[in-house]
Amino acid sequence: MEIKSLNRRQFVGAAVVATAGILKPAGALFAGAVPQERAPGMKVGLYSITFLGAWYQGEALTLEEVIKRAKKYGYDGVEIDGKRPHGNPLDWPQRRCKELRSFADGEGIEIYGVAANNDFSSPISEHRECQIVYVRELIRMASDFGAKTLRVFLAWPGVTKHPQIASYDVARPFWRALHRGFSAERTWAWCRDGLIESARYAGEAGITLALQNHKPVIETHHDVLRMVKEVNSPHLKVSLDAPIMPVKTPAAIQQAAKDVGSLQALSHFGGEYDRGPDGKAKGEPYYKPFVAAMKEIGYQGYVGYELCHPLPVIKGQTVGVEFAEKNAQLAAEFMKGLIQSEGA
Repeated sequence: MEIKSLNRRQFVGAAVVATAGILKPAGALFAGAVPQERAPGMKVGLYSITFLGAWYQGEALTLEEVIKRAKKYGYDGVEIDGKRPHGNPLDWPQRRCKELRSFADGEGIEIYGVAANNDFSSPISEHRECQIVYVRELIRMASDFGAKTLRVFLAWPGVTKHPQIASYDVARPFWRALHRGFSAERTWAWCRDGLIESARYAGEAGITLALQNHKPVIETHHDVLRMVKEVNSPHLKVSLDAPIMPVKTPAAIQQAAKDVGSLQALSHFGGEYDRGPDGKAKGEPYYKPFVAAMKEIGYQGYVGYELCHPLPVIKGQTVGVEFAEKNAQLAAEFMKGLIQSEGA
């Protein structure tokens, strides 16, 4: 075998390459992929819950199929829901995460986030501890995917999967009954403790937690900002989502965006879409002032589409996956058009 001599510059360069995969920042517990570089500006993502098989009749798509749909419909990236059959960390060791990341890279799709369906609010300590373990494992999984963000809740009742579709009818009354007799402040404190510990794990992994303005416990973005302030961690930021704001006037949306400011790390949009008489995809009118407000605060992250609510019943049957396909395609067209028109 021929051995070539190296000059000093060549030797240093080779040494850097050789050690790049070995050296890690001090204190890092997880080693994820290097995120892809993206052009500046807001980006449109596809949240995999759209194709989880929960709200339409039919099977879930695999994550590879979700990534292919994202590419087909013009999305920039995907957010993986943290439950089966998509993203429960029990099913995703590091090797498999890196294989999916490689597949997504080959399609030109970024895995930009993972979504936790966590509940830190339980009066039962064992339940809260299980949820912290779940979030810690999702942080590990997000790091292995090369994602930057983990969406988190304070509380989440969950869903029940019936033979055809999912339902909140069992989980929500159960959640309310479990919390009966405990003050709102006591519940808040449990949630805060869970987030403080989770934010520490996120920091060790180089992941940002994005707290969504989602009920229960949270009512408005003011509650989100209060929690972020009390946790007091640079690894906890905000996912302000327009559809779940209680007031969606342009003035309210603009003020909420200003209040959140540089803490905004993620966002989602939803709804059902059709084409108008002009052939363009039509969505809720409050998205236009929301995109304008995001531009005003300098947000350049993802807004991800999710189809996550009970869907229409036609002739006694809930719609199938073709309904999700149509809406995912039109949603991407709609939001990309808004971002372009607002120069965001």
